[in-house]
Amino acid sequence: IDTQLGRIRGVEGVEWAVPVYVNFFNAIFPDGTQRQTRVIGIDDATLIGGPPVMVEGTLADLRQDRAVLMNADMADSALMLKKAEGGPRPMRVGDRLSLNDNEVKVVGSYRSTKEFFWEPIFYTTYSRAKFLYKDQRKSLTYVIVKTKPGVSIDVVKNNINQIRGIKALSSSEFEAITQEWILRETGILVNFGITIALGVVIGLLVAGQTFYTFVLDNLVHFGSLKAMGVSNARAVGMLAVQTLVVAGIGYGIGVGVACISGMVLKSGGLAFEMSWPIPIFSGLAILVCCLLAGMLGMIRVIRLEPAVVFK
Repeated sequence: IDTQLGRIRGVEGVEWAVPVYVNFFNAIFPDGTQRQTRVIGIDDATLIGGPPVMVEGTLADLRQDRAVLMNADMADSALMLKKAEGGPRPMRVGDRLSLNDNEVKVVGSYRSTKEFFWEPIFYTTYSRAKFLYKDQRKSLTYVIVKTKPGVSIDVVKNNINQIRGIKALSSSEFEAITQEWILRETGILVNFGITIALGVVIGLLVAGQTFYTFVLDNLVHFGSLKAMGVSNARAVGMLAVQTLVVAGIGYGIGVGVACISGMVLKSGGLAFEMSWPIPIFSGLAILVCCLLAGMLGMIRVIRLEPAVVFK
């Protein structure tokens, strides 16, 4: 509740603290369509917590009567007015809509990073957000806190956590629990897990069959090498090098296609990000799959009798 904001501001080590309101609203757009949207209310006085990149208008425009900011990237997709007069068109600055049966006006647009969720997001002031959702008693969702220079974040966190009903988190901790919640409460972990498992299984089967066929087609050559004195270790090493070369070529082609596909999808409005752990772990997975698949051929080479050349 709002009284806790004053308690946080009084905590030792806190330079300033501002409220943030986040909730879902029922929106009725100018063409009569209805959608669920998210509304973020930021501090009226400082406007801290607003979108980082403005496309049209300024954050100060939120101080106008009934003002909201819309996501510019969603104007021609999630905010498309499909039933507008004169044909479908994206929402524009100056359009009006209804949030929880209260008329608001779009006074600007912003651009932000892509999100996992797809609801349109509107920014407004904290007091206006509370008014639009006046039936809710507890309207304070988050508090953004700035520590004083030279004061440890952990010390301030511990001081704030002494307040009942409050949990203080650093930016990295808040990001981590958000990711954990998405993985736990949505189906993305199961879906991606099944996709990865199927990819590994299919990759093992295809690669294993390919390597085994290669060994069968070249048994005579491997037998000749063993008849000339090449040890099993040297023959297996040769096959392992071939496996690594094939894995490297396949990995390079796969990463290249993935990057190109990602850039195409990103240009189309979808979110795409390839952080450094993805190519590393995918490369290790491909290496393991190829080595496991190559083991079938390696076992056949080890068991091969050199006399097979003379049969």
